[in-house]
Amino acid sequence: MHTMWKGSISFGLVNIPIKMFTATEDKDIKFRYLHKVCHTPLKYQKVCPTCEKEVNENEIVRGYEYETGRFIILDEKEISALKSEIDNRSIEILDFVNLSEIDPIYFDKSYYLSPQDNGNKAYTLLRQAMNDTGKIAIAKMTIRNKQTLAALRVYQNVLILETLFYPDEVRPLNLIPGLPEKDLANEKELDIAKKLIENLTAPFEPEKYKDDYREALLKIIDQKIQGKEIEIAPEAPQRNVIDLMEALQASLKQTKKKTSKTKDKTSRKEKQTTAI
Repeated sequence: MHTMWKGSISFGLVNIPIKMFTATEDKDIKFRYLHKVCHTPLKYQKVCPTCEKEVNENEIVRGYEYETGRFIILDEKEISALKSEIDNRSIEILDFVNLSEIDPIYFDKSYYLSPQDNGNKAYTLLRQAMNDTGKIAIAKMTIRNKQTLAALRVYQNVLILETLFYPDEVRPLNLIPGLPEKDLANEKELDIAKKLIENLTAPFEPEKYKDDYREALLKIIDQKIQGKEIEIAPEAPQRNVIDLMEALQASLKQTKKKTSKTKDKTSRKEKQTTAI
């Protein structure tokens, strides 16, 4: 696994040298744009529409658009000087909080942290202390030239760092148009909806979920590589719009069948285990 960052966790006066690794990966299938005639990958050029010419890297400056079409130019030296003030290689713990206090909307990306050669004891100490108290740490760090808020927590036997959005990066709810009033729910419909939720409630088993679209796309790609003909499935017919109560009742019947099948499978497994 590639080390993407090296630094330390600052925990009071304790300094824990660590290495950071990306915990997740994007498995989305990426395509390149090709020229239809010769299948050559296309290049993207930086062109100035006013001067009508391609612009070289040394002719490009950074500007902030404070009004539409109006910019202030920032010198690279000014930006570099500002970066040097905040660019220390430390994850500075600010507070310890309960994980339940943080809404998932604040979470961004996940990273695994492992100790460097001389940091095993301090790393283990912090991990055990956080595990025993059930607390997570709120910290600040600089990553990719940006000062980032982060949550540090124990995940199985590793410290994991979750980058967080700052509060002003989460858009306020009053910007959402057309939110319905709270008291629109019909009591009977609400009762059925709750039963539907109960029937669909199950333990979280992440391995049972899969990306159907990606799997189908990979199958097509593999068939094309092997020179096979591709069969396109017909479009699924659109469902007619039906009454909300009718839809809820039909859904409830459907989930009752699934629930009873699941219970039958579970009871069979239990009987087999008992027999063994």
